[in-house]
Amino acid sequence: MSAELTRALRDKALAEGFSDFGVCRPDAAPQTARRLAEFVDKGRHGQMGWMAERMHWRGSAAALWPEARSVVMLAENYGPDHDPLEILAQKDRAAISVYAQNKDYHDVLKKRLKRVGRWLIEQVDGAEIKVFVDTAPVMEKPLAQAAGLGWQGKHTNVVSRQLGSWFFLGAIFTTLSLEETGGEVDHCGNCRKCLDICPTNAFPEPYQLDARRCISYLTIEHHGPVDVSLRKSLGNRIYGCDDCLAVCPWNKFASRAAEIKYHGRTELQAPRLAELAALDDTGFRALFSGSPVKRIGRNRFVRNVLYAIGNSQDAGLLATAQALCEDEDQAVADAARWACGELA
Repeated sequence: MSAELTRALRDKALAEGFSDFGVCRPDAAPQTARRLAEFVDKGRHGQMGWMAERMHWRGSAAALWPEARSVVMLAENYGPDHDPLEILAQKDRAAISVYAQNKDYHDVLKKRLKRVGRWLIEQVDGAEIKVFVDTAPVMEKPLAQAAGLGWQGKHTNVVSRQLGSWFFLGAIFTTLSLEETGGEVDHCGNCRKCLDICPTNAFPEPYQLDARRCISYLTIEHHGPVDVSLRKSLGNRIYGCDDCLAVCPWNKFASRAAEIKYHGRTELQAPRLAELAALDDTGFRALFSGSPVKRIGRNRFVRNVLYAIGNSQDAGLLATAQALCEDEDQAVADAARWACGELA
């Protein structure tokens, strides 16, 4: 019954649009707690205090919901149809991470997970489920490797031989005992392209990340001014960073996302820095309605835009920066003054 149900569940998941499927036990990644503790002990989580506060649950999927017997891990492709690194040469334009150029994946993915989960509990009386998409204390990446979806590469993200780097992860915890699909092994070999391309040297060693130097962390999670020594390395990246993902050789097997909600909106693929810097709170909310970008708010967003303006070497943007030197938000005003200094 376990094997038969697992095969039927896989068929259902793929029919709903998921790109890959795997099953593991909740305790299938015992190394997670130790690695997380080391990460936090070294302060590499930066301002993400929630990582330390929920370490007990985050370090062990079995502790999060003791009644769970299986974890269904699902991958959803969001591959772009272009090279995300090309925008970095357009200094008067903003680089927004591929995953954030349209709808918020949390909303799209959770709806699909719930449909699959509802189907599962309809098959067995008394079965229970919980679905998770990146917002609960669940370490999805080690579980994804344990379930065979891919492996955590040297940049700590999951890489797949079928999907490359461009996919989201979702999890369904269930009280059912499903057949395990087996784990994946490391296929990085001697390659270190993801490490070498990082603009801020955020990888102290292969398979280790210092979030405090990661551009995705700095532009999304970090509150207040970014350290002056790191600002030039941000380039024109204003929300996230795709460098270590985009350079991975396994992307030769990647394909464009089938889900149209992940296709980049034209106005977000290469927006002008001057137009973004002029956004007030209302304009910001309107432009990024339904987008993951909205959660960082206008102030942090415009702060990032001003760092990009300072890195643009475009004197035509000086007036744009000057207009924000007395902004009510201190981090924005600080970024504007820094940008003026760089352009002058």
